[in-house]
Amino acid sequence: MFTGLSAFPLTPLREDRLDEAAFAALIDRLAEAEVDSITVLGSTGSYAYLSDQERAAATRIAIEHAGDVPVFVGVGALRTRHVHALIEDAQDAGAAAVLLAPLTYQQHTDDDVYGLYRDVTANLAVPLVVYDNPGTTHFTFSDELYARIAELPRVASIKIPALPADPQAAAERVAALHALLPGHVSVGISGDAAAARGLNAGCGIWYSVIAGTLPHPALDITRAARSGDGQAALAHSARLQPLWDLFTRYGSLRVTAAVAEHLGLAQRSCLPLPLRGLNAADRLEVADVLEQLDLHPAP
Repeated sequence: MFTGLSAFPLTPLREDRLDEAAFAALIDRLAEAEVDSITVLGSTGSYAYLSDQERAAATRIAIEHAGDVPVFVGVGALRTRHVHALIEDAQDAGAAAVLLAPLTYQQHTDDDVYGLYRDVTANLAVPLVVYDNPGTTHFTFSDELYARIAELPRVASIKIPALPADPQAAAERVAALHALLPGHVSVGISGDAAAARGLNAGCGIWYSVIAGTLPHPALDITRAARSGDGQAALAHSARLQPLWDLFTRYGSLRVTAAVAEHLGLAQRSCLPLPLRGLNAADRLEVADVLEQLDLHPAP
C-alpha cells in the first residue's frame, strides 16, 4: 500500500462544523481519480483542530466513499491515551493504516517520541506511517530515532521532509535512509514542490497536499516518476511552479483551502477557527494561478 500517490484531502467545515457532504465529495473524486491511497486527518485535514466526534465521522465517511482505495487515518494527539482511543476508532471503522505525528506542546525528547511509538505499536492491528513534519510539530527526528522506531512492529513507512535540491545529494540521502531502515519500511516524500525530486531519488510514495484537492496533476508527476521518466516528472512539477510559489508564500493549507473554495469543492471559510483563509487580494492571486495553469476540479 505504501507506494505511489497518497492524497491528503482537506476536512472542510461549514459554519465551523464538519461539512460531511463536501468531504464525501472530495473522497469520491479521489477514488474516481484512482489515487493509490487516501490519507485523511493529516495536517492538510486539520486533525488537531477537530473533536473526536468530528474525526470519527470523517473517518467513517472516507472509508465509505473510498471504494477500493486504501484509507490511512491520522491519529495524532497530545496524550498517548488519546492516540490509543483514536487508533481504536480508526481500526473499528476499517482503516487500512494509521498515520502518527508526535504532537507537541511541551518540547519532546527523543525518548518521549520513541516511547510514544513503542506504546502505540504494542497492540496495533494495522500498519503505521511515521509522520515527520517538523514545520507543524516542531520536533525533528534524527536518523538514529528513525532506525529505532522502524524496528517496532507494524511500522511500514516514514514520511520524510523535503530533500536537498541537488539531485545527487537527494539520491544519496534516500539511499542512506534505505540502508538504515528495514527493507519493509518505505520512505515517503512530502513537500509537494520537492516531490518529483524525491520520487526520482528513490522515495516509494508521495504524501501529497495538492493531490487531496487536485489529484490529476499530482498523478501526472507520480506516474512519470514511477515509470522511470524522471525528466517528465520534473517537467510536470515545473509546470506547477506558480502554485508551489503560492504554497511558499502563504502556506499549503491556506492555499489549498482557497483552491477548494474557488472551485466550489468547499464552502467559503472552510478552515477551523481560529485559522483564517486568505484575504480577497490573495484569493484573486490563487484564482489567477488556477486559470493560468488550467486547473479545474475534474479532468
